[in-house]
Amino acid sequence: MVDNCTTNDAMINHLLQKLPTKDMPFDGKVLHMRCCAHILNLIVKDELDIIDRSIERIRDSVIYWTALPSRVEKFEEIACEVPVNCTKKLCLDCKTRWNSTYLMLETAISYKDVFPRLNVREKNYKSLPTEEDWV
Repeated sequence: MVDNCTTNDAMINHLLQKLPTKDMPFDGKVLHMRCCAHILNLIVKDELDIIDRSIERIRDSVIYWTALPSRVEKFEEIACEVPVNCTKKLCLDCKTRWNSTYLMLETAISYKDVFPRLNVREKNYKSLPTEEDWV
């Protein structure tokens, strides 16, 4: 089982030319099985590309509100005022790991109503996510 890399395709084709396919199950037609985890990863990455601008605005907000201890404190203060039913802290994702992007979004959406209030109180905050970003 291999991923969808073209070098793997070439290697499988090379093996099929060198090995006797008559001795293989289904005459070697199932020798190259795609890795389901890799396929799932490609699907998720394609879908995330569609909403990339929304993710960027949310990511920029998370970066802004986690960059300095004073901002974290202000964020937590406003979150208590809203109030928010979440004890998780905002966490920044690793752009190359979609599962970390999921975790970032999962936490940020809990604080959806906090960001507009912060926008009113903080003049330097420029990356307020839109209503469409949260859909």
